[in-house]
This record gives sequence, structure tokens and C-alpha cells, in this order.
Amino acid sequence: MLQTSGSTFHPKKILVPIDFSTSSIAALATASQLAQQFHAELYLLHVIPMLPIVTGLEFPTSFYPREEFLENAEKDSAKRFADFVTNLAGQGVRANSKVEVGNDVVGNVLMVLEREHVDMLIISTHGMSGWRSVVFGSIAEKVIRLAECPVLLLRSAKIADAHASKGEK
Repeated sequence: MLQTSGSTFHPKKILVPIDFSTSSIAALATASQLAQQFHAELYLLHVIPMLPIVTGLEFPTSFYPREEFLENAEKDSAKRFADFVTNLAGQGVRANSKVEVGNDVVGNVLMVLEREHVDMLIISTHGMSGWRSVVFGSIAEKVIRLAECPVLLLRSAKIADAHASKGEK
């Protein structure tokens, strides 16, 4: 059991947003361990950011095959999730998955939290710092700020630290 403010917390459904990065796969491994411990169900979510429609410009479909891109991305994500769910079932963990397309990744995550009655969120960071996080913002930071359930944030190594440990500069 997890202790929260003097009471006992026993998660029943854990959401794990996955972008298929190393850090999100590590978050899935941690979530799997917690799900085993608490006999909780995992709900895996991948949000494919919808590419914006540029007004005033016409792109030839051969240059910008938007529908084809989305279909391929959804199929690829669904196949990867099927492999994850099969692997988790082999570990005795119940899991469901969903691939969604949307302009607002944070909004999609928050909608799934509510729609699926999730009572815990496990999310990872990418270790970005400096100008990248200022310009792009942090999805994890926004979700943590807005989620209304307990959140476990797993920090991955900073990108610069990861390159330095490999002897790169």
C-alpha cells in the first residue's frame, strides 16, 4: 500500500502515457511492477500529435500525405501496444491500450484520466533542459500540474548527461 496523507492508497487502474521513448518504456516497466504489487490494471496511452492545417497554403498530397501518415502511425502504435499487452499478460498484469490523435497531448491525457476512471498516473520526463523545455514546454510538467489523481514522475537522465556518459560531446 502507498501512504498518502495518513491514509492508505491502493491503485486499481494506472495510466501510463507512452511515446515509445526510452524513458516512457522505463515508466512502463515501473508501472508493471506496481500493477503486479497492487493487482492493478494498466492503461497504456499513446497520443499522436495531429499536424496542424496550414491556412492559406495548399500542399500537394504527394508532399504532405496527412491521412496516410496518421493511419500508418496509428497502425504502428497499435501493433507495438499489442506486443506490450501480450508481454504484460505473461507477467500476470491486466492491460488495455488506446491510441488517440489530437492537437493537445496534455488534454488527451487528462480526458483519458477522467473517462477511464484512472486513480494513478505514471509518467516520465525526457530529461530536456535549457531552451528546449522553455520553447516546447514539458508535457509531463503540465500533466502533473493539472492531474487530479496521484502522479508518479520518473525522471530520465538529462540528454546532455546521457551523451557525456557515452563519451560524446
